[in-house]
Amino acid sequence: MNTISKIFGRRSKKIGLPPGTLIHVGEKKAEEVKITIIDYDEENFTQKQTNTIEECFTFKNTATITWIDIVGIHQVENIQKLGDCFGFHPLVMEDILHTDQRPKMEDHEDYFYIVLKMLQNEKSTDVITEQISLILGPNFVISFQETEGDIFNHVRDRLKTAKSRIRKMGADFLAYSLIDAIVDNYFIILEKTGERLEDIEEDLMTEPSEKTLHAIHQMKREMIYLRKSVWPLREVISALHREDSPLIKDSTKIYLRDVYDHTIQVIDAIETFRDMISGMLDIYLSSLSNKMNEIMKFLTIIGTIFIPLTFIAGVYGMNFYFMPELRWHYGYFAVLACMALVGITMMIYFKWKKWL
Repeated sequence: MNTISKIFGRRSKKIGLPPGTLIHVGEKKAEEVKITIIDYDEENFTQKQTNTIEECFTFKNTATITWIDIVGIHQVENIQKLGDCFGFHPLVMEDILHTDQRPKMEDHEDYFYIVLKMLQNEKSTDVITEQISLILGPNFVISFQETEGDIFNHVRDRLKTAKSRIRKMGADFLAYSLIDAIVDNYFIILEKTGERLEDIEEDLMTEPSEKTLHAIHQMKREMIYLRKSVWPLREVISALHREDSPLIKDSTKIYLRDVYDHTIQVIDAIETFRDMISGMLDIYLSSLSNKMNEIMKFLTIIGTIFIPLTFIAGVYGMNFYFMPELRWHYGYFAVLACMALVGITMMIYFKWKKWL
């Protein structure tokens, strides 16, 4: 998908359809739907994988905490069945299927619906984005991912540890942990972006080329998309922190405040990188202008040196009969010496003026 489509999304499939119509909008990134169910409390932990959505229904009202991770959202009937069972609003199910959502948080009293953007660039320099939808309920968290492979492995490892804090807390702390993992991964993306900017800056100072300009424009587009993906996240976490709901305990709000601080740091880093890229573009244009000026100065000096030489050659090229130098035995050598003297004198003068 090109940058323009990534920024503005594709909604042509929804034109003319009523609100709440369930249709997948986006790329099909997973061939099969994979569902992982993790059910735990302070003493017990179970994990299983399934391909049928019906197995999730029994975890709606349990005394334990359940994390249902669904990879692959292109099968609309799965979202429909799960939403009907857990009582999700049709607009929530519609937003889950739309992968171009802006990060947001919606309070539906019985549950929270949260949209985030997960960014990765492990296998290439391009930033790969994926929409993550989270539904936080009283005793469950349901996550919807577009493709297999995420950054939640650390959360899963902590869940397997019996004495970890996450096992002692509720579903709100699990949702915080997933959000924190996504935000922490932004720092890895920014670190790699900073390394790329350093390489571009080095090329810019040594030998700028069209390849350098292309890299600058690519980084500029990525910063626009990163800003679009991260900037609204500040509002989401701030709203969760201020929310007066029994679904979010006061003990978890302290950790949400820490995630909020991390989000501000990410936004500041993105703004700094944007300023650096704008400065690089100005430096590139200035380098081209300076290079062109050097070429024009060199050509001007060469032309200035040859102007008097051309004048001398033109005068003695007129071949008038009564020009005494034409019949002088050493005239040719004298004129060449005069022309050489003029050229050397001008070169010394230009050198003295530091034009060379």
